[in-house]
Amino acid sequence: MSTGNADQKAFWETFATLWVDKQKDLDTLMEPVLAGVLDRAAMGTDQRVLDIGCGTGTSSLRAAVAVGVGGHVTGADISEPMLERARALAGNMSQLSFQTTDVAEHPFVPASYDQVISRFGVMFFADPVAAFANVLKAMRLGARLTMACWSQLDKNPWFQVPMYAAKDRLGAPPAVDPDAPGPLAFRNTQRVMRILEDAGFTDINAETETLLLTPIGDLNRVATHAASIGPAARAVEYFEATAQDFEAIVARVAAEFTDYATPEGVRIPAAINYFTAAAPDH
Repeated sequence: MSTGNADQKAFWETFATLWVDKQKDLDTLMEPVLAGVLDRAAMGTDQRVLDIGCGTGTSSLRAAVAVGVGGHVTGADISEPMLERARALAGNMSQLSFQTTDVAEHPFVPASYDQVISRFGVMFFADPVAAFANVLKAMRLGARLTMACWSQLDKNPWFQVPMYAAKDRLGAPPAVDPDAPGPLAFRNTQRVMRILEDAGFTDINAETETLLLTPIGDLNRVATHAASIGPAARAVEYFEATAQDFEAIVARVAAEFTDYATPEGVRIPAAINYFTAAAPDH
């Protein structure tokens, strides 16, 4: 495993407990995003599918239902604790399996998959061109790739509001390369399209869709969730924030999110980059 991806494995092992504990909240929050991936992929029965960065497995489960018992879905993730939850949720589905691996370097059997999907699982590669080239080797001629990534920060209050709340309370942590592995690394559609082209993909398309995230709970629960992940969590960890600091950040986020309260619950606007591409057909 490369040094960069080893760093990602360490990161996800550290935060795995948080993500497992919040599995229901995260899946509900991101349901509209996953629906966008599945709609674009339009998987057929009997297909073989690779799900990159499947986390606790909801995307893989949904894909497994789509392909039926004659197909198969492999959910791949770098975090074993998250895959333990995925396996528990999957039960005994014969057409679904999970693999703890780094897809950037995994020795795939060539031409194994008809489809590759990902919901927020591809923005963490140390060398994205090499990673996607490796994935491409696993795809059959003409196989399709469909993936969702966060768009620009200023279009995603789910990240922006907690980040500024933490910055105002704690200060700014050291700057990082905005294109370094992280949740917003694939915000620039033109950059990602170049990455996919350099990796060998064809028929590459990008679309930015504005939708509403659907978190569970009242403003305080939603604000606590938002402040616990992403840039705000990085600041809280870096500055070793106190419980009082965190409570102040959550209160600020809840106040900012008031504008998003609806009779159906808190609905956070988001901009999502959807990418589709194909393996060459010859």
